[in-house]
Amino acid sequence: MSIGLIALLDDVAALAKTAAASLDDIAGQASKAGAKAAGVVIDDAAVTPRYVVGFAADRELPIVGRIAVGSLRNKLLILLPGALALSALAPWAITPLLMLGGAYLCYEGTEKVYEALVPHQAHAHEDQLGAGPGADRTLEDRRVASAIKTDFILSAEIMAITLAAIPEGSFWTRAAVLAIVAVGITAAVYGTVALIVKADDAGLALAGNASPSPLGRLSRGVGRAVVKGMPGLLKLLAVVGTAAMIWVGGGILIHGLEGYGLSGPAHAIHGAATYVAALFPAAGGLVEWLVTATASGLVGLVVGGLLIPITGFVLVPAWQSLARSRHRAA
Repeated sequence: MSIGLIALLDDVAALAKTAAASLDDIAGQASKAGAKAAGVVIDDAAVTPRYVVGFAADRELPIVGRIAVGSLRNKLLILLPGALALSALAPWAITPLLMLGGAYLCYEGTEKVYEALVPHQAHAHEDQLGAGPGADRTLEDRRVASAIKTDFILSAEIMAITLAAIPEGSFWTRAAVLAIVAVGITAAVYGTVALIVKADDAGLALAGNASPSPLGRLSRGVGRAVVKGMPGLLKLLAVVGTAAMIWVGGGILIHGLEGYGLSGPAHAIHGAATYVAALFPAAGGLVEWLVTATASGLVGLVVGGLLIPITGFVLVPAWQSLARSRHRAA
């Protein structure tokens, strides 16, 4: 009886070690996969604060919370099952879909650059929302819905990048990694967004400290600096987010082409990055990354520039024609 109990305890210990190793492996894979999606995450965090602009301070956090819930729903209820089904039934489709998402990122980022250089009011309709009773609530609902739609596209790219970064493994391991990345990235992105949108309120509170003590003076100085610095920070985030979209999208396309045997662009960029990095041995890794990101960004700008006229003169009119047809049918 005692021998059987000892054997059972040995089995339990072995299973516990295996489970711990599996958890470590899942955590490691989730960390690596999340790092590969960092560019899209940066863009997600940079884009979201604009959706709370114009609302009362007491509505900012609830709006961020609603978008975060929608984002988590996108990832866990739609994108995660879709990604697992895709990997099981049509793994060959992962790379084309990833490249399609990369092309979209290139288009979105380049369109933002174009909008900044040649303002053409491409998104003016977002400000033409109806007035009247309940208009504020309608505006909030529409703004949240728009944010969740944008998040869906970015989340799809994050999940696709994650799926492509996960090595072959069991169904449950892939599901666990995708779920961890989904929850972790959502918490990180919208936690950061919440801090950003409330930073000016915190600055105002600090600036209003009436204490004559040195600590009070320091508090007022910090508060004024935060309030004055927030507009610049938001602009910087917008620039970083746009740059991230372009270089991540370009990099996805380059790696996708490499997977189809067209490795020339990837090899050329790697060779240039290695050569330039060798000229600055003290910061070789940083320089290599900068050259690679810049080259990927140039590719992204070219692809995005080609897609702008296609979208503006082909897809948009077609979509409008379809919408008019549906309206007449209704």
